[in-house]
Amino acid sequence: QLLLEESGGRSVQAGGSLRLACAASGWGFSSYAMGWFRQAAGKEREFVAAIDWSGSNKYYADSVKGRFTISRDNAKNTFYLQMNSLKVEDTAIYYCAQHTGGGDYYYLRSYDSWGRGTPVTVSS
Repeated sequence: QLLLEESGGRSVQAGGSLRLACAASGWGFSSYAMGWFRQAAGKEREFVAAIDWSGSNKYYADSVKGRFTISRDNAKNTFYLQMNSLKVEDTAIYYCAQHTGGGDYYYLRSYDSWGRGTPVTVSS
């Protein structure tokens, strides 16, 4: 399993942008699909975006499609979430995760290594 650490979360006004990063340590980053999830206060953790091992295929939750972009740099063992046109409802703790290699990208149970999360607060 990879060790994952998120960064880039902070407070921002609605309509603004942020880029989150997830740095991975350990062997085999470039072999795994990776994902971003988020958890708002009092709510369950939900899927945000995922990217396959090569970066060729990307998947998004409907709520962020067209506003967020997931990408990766395998040479740097890092993947990213570019968040534009942020809304108050995007406020959450954002987690990065390593896909197990099996299972649907949209489900939490398909991921077996998680970062500690980075908080994003969007104010109106």
